[in-house]
Amino acid sequence: MYGKAFAPEYQGALGSLSVNSSLADVLARATEQLRAAERNGTPREAARCSLAVAEAHRRLGDTREADRAWKASYRTARGTGDHAAMAWAAWSGGTLARQRGAMPLARRLLALAAELGERGGDVLARGYALAGLAETGRIQGDYEAVDALHEQLLAEARERGEARHMVWALEGIAQMRRNTGAYDSALAMFEEAAAIAEEADDRRGRAWALRGVADLVSVRDGDTERALALLSEAAGLCTAMDLTSALAYNHKMRGNVLYRARRYAEARRWYERARSEFRAIGEPRGEALARLGLVKTHARLGREPARTSADLDELRRALEAIGLRHAGRLTEGAREELGLARGPEARCAESGEQGGAGEDGEDGEGGTEKADGADEAVAA
Repeated sequence: MYGKAFAPEYQGALGSLSVNSSLADVLARATEQLRAAERNGTPREAARCSLAVAEAHRRLGDTREADRAWKASYRTARGTGDHAAMAWAAWSGGTLARQRGAMPLARRLLALAAELGERGGDVLARGYALAGLAETGRIQGDYEAVDALHEQLLAEARERGEARHMVWALEGIAQMRRNTGAYDSALAMFEEAAAIAEEADDRRGRAWALRGVADLVSVRDGDTERALALLSEAAGLCTAMDLTSALAYNHKMRGNVLYRARRYAEARRWYERARSEFRAIGEPRGEALARLGLVKTHARLGREPARTSADLDELRRALEAIGLRHAGRLTEGAREELGLARGPEARCAESGEQGGAGEDGEDGEGGTEKADGADEAVAA
């Protein structure tokens, strides 16, 4: 059994906000409450409001403002000795770092968030931080390292009846199954996630789950029209909630579905749109994956092989810079699909790669910054 989905990142005076609240509304209300807390001299409340401001900006794609807000939340919480609030701020910062492609920083901040959550006795903060670490590893293609953690978090979420985390864990495990070729298992898990999200009124989770179902319906069954219909339903949910990043990934998946159906001109338009959307919100991983789709589509539309090969070399470097350990498999898989010679870096690199990836290594929600923890990051 499980209850309705809720948003633990909305705290204090913002605790009545729904997981489905429009992000524009969340930002307006959180900003108003933050100003009130600052006027009233209530730093604990200010830390909570800054967290909500950070999360609204992050999900809207305004990464600069999100960075300012989570750091303000952390500083304020640290000033009051509130370890739980510090944990939530570090979680927000780590999630933002992953979104921006700064994987080492994401790992450091999320590990710190888990430690602070445990120290502060906040089970949910610790759980969200561990989930963030698991998702970071999954996105990087390190499935062996994080598979068991996903399963553990799914079991804990089922035991506590936390629908939102059940949906997240199911989607993560399903994505790994999909990327390693276990299509039937992956589809069943995405469908379970979609059903739980609908019952729990978690529209964000349902949008991501529907996108996963659409992917499997397309790649396994070749049912293009059903896949497109599912993506349209998911896109409507994203638009209603201002889920900028999720909508960009939805549009990129639409490009994938059309590419598989050999509708290359249509696929190109959606890949171009997704690339522009990712670029606008500063999400390098999504932008690189959209570019990969574009390279393949342009090749199918007649681009000369030498130019395609050079594009794939550049993309491999971009993906490796983000920290995707399966970058070589993504680009070499594209070469094989398009009948191109192997890249110059493939022979020496492939032997050391781990994990798995689908045709473009895509996952749910995505540098080189370094930090020993939140204090150093906040000072940046």
